[in-house]
Amino acid sequence: MLDSAACYAALRARDLRFDGRFFVAVRTTRVYCRPICTVKTPKRENCEFYTNAAAAEARGHRPCLRCRPELAPGSSSVDAGSRLAQAAASAIGDGALEGGSLADLAAALRTTDRHLRRAFNARFGVSPIAYAQTHRLLLAKRLLTDTQLSVTQVAYASGFGSLRRFNALFKQRYRLNPANLRARAQTTSLDSQFDAMAFTLAFRPPYDWPSLLAFLGARTICGVEEVGEGVYRRALRVERGRAVSSGWIEVSFAEGAPALRVLVSGSLLSVISSVLARVEHVMDLAADPQEIAAVLGPIAARRPGLRVPGAFDGFEVAVRAVIGQQISVKGARTIAGRFAEAFGTQIATPFAGVSTLFPRARDVADVNPDRIAALGIIGARARTIVSLARAIARGELDLHPRSDVPATLRALQAIPGIGEWTAQYIVMRAVGWPDAFPHSDLGLRKALHENDPKRVLMAGEAWRPWRAYATMHLWHRLG
Repeated sequence: MLDSAACYAALRARDLRFDGRFFVAVRTTRVYCRPICTVKTPKRENCEFYTNAAAAEARGHRPCLRCRPELAPGSSSVDAGSRLAQAAASAIGDGALEGGSLADLAAALRTTDRHLRRAFNARFGVSPIAYAQTHRLLLAKRLLTDTQLSVTQVAYASGFGSLRRFNALFKQRYRLNPANLRARAQTTSLDSQFDAMAFTLAFRPPYDWPSLLAFLGARTICGVEEVGEGVYRRALRVERGRAVSSGWIEVSFAEGAPALRVLVSGSLLSVISSVLARVEHVMDLAADPQEIAAVLGPIAARRPGLRVPGAFDGFEVAVRAVIGQQISVKGARTIAGRFAEAFGTQIATPFAGVSTLFPRARDVADVNPDRIAALGIIGARARTIVSLARAIARGELDLHPRSDVPATLRALQAIPGIGEWTAQYIVMRAVGWPDAFPHSDLGLRKALHENDPKRVLMAGEAWRPWRAYATMHLWHRLG
């Protein structure tokens, strides 16, 4: 529920902390804006407030061309009901309804489509189908404004199966002709050096980019990803049904705006919504640092805006976690590079250090563990990796942001060789669970000057529901 008085106060102040937390629609113009929009503040009696863009559009409002609601940062939630709806929204952003049904999405979330519709409507005020339609339209608006793609390319890249349907819906909903919007747009986001699409993804400041980059840099898998000079790059594969797209991305800090700049190779155009959704997940762009800091207190003061890095691929992070059991971060990085080289796929990119797609679970499920052990991995862990791959390949384990946390933890710990620490770490990064807490971790015990993991677990109660962020802050104390 939104407090209209508080929303209007935030609107008048153009308070950046509320960007993406709500949208304001103006009855007289039938336009909805972000709370940071620079247009003249409308009169209070003309304002309506919505928690998301789809709800505003369902009431007949179109997005502002100046503040561009499609660029607002996302939101996250730890409430159980909202978590289900948020997981569905995340899956929709990752293309779950492109060629799939709501029943398929509900099954993937281990619920019924009726319950999913109810939870989704309670959280967002619209149905999942309406939300997906708004997502497609806003993505199309972004592509029309920020790229040099043709209207036809934009239509299909946004998930529309028909150009006629796209044109009709865009004109009906936004009262704009796609071709006219394309003609008036200043298409400045084609990167001439790499001939790639460029996008900006907003966040709520502060954002500790150097710390996140350092964390990822220390754990890069040779050939798959690299970090250097303030930039993160990697090879990326996206699968939708039987279709597989691969290419590369580059992420850096945007100049002059609270946002990250993302370059995406043209080979990933057909799955651009999935690519951007995964970057948002990995870079933890939906976090609200003010809300988190209010709970964590003094331990968050040293590094305001510290984020919890996510994962582009759940299997990749899980393998990396198993390899890293009881060995140094540097040693695990070396062995993970060998694993990727042995079982991954080579692709061409403009970067010398990025040339390999990390193997998929099904690529490893039938591998003899001895082949993995030959890379320098203890035999027991090699068998764990194969078991992990088989569980994912069979659909017994789901490592996505939409995954049910308790079920995922149980499934992980049912695999021999995966204990509570490894399971919590995987859930923290692959699923993006903000309350994950690997309390038996040696680093946490050192940071808290406590030898008993049970006492660490007790100390963590004060940091709920943001214990994953507390973990990151405590690890940085040691760095």
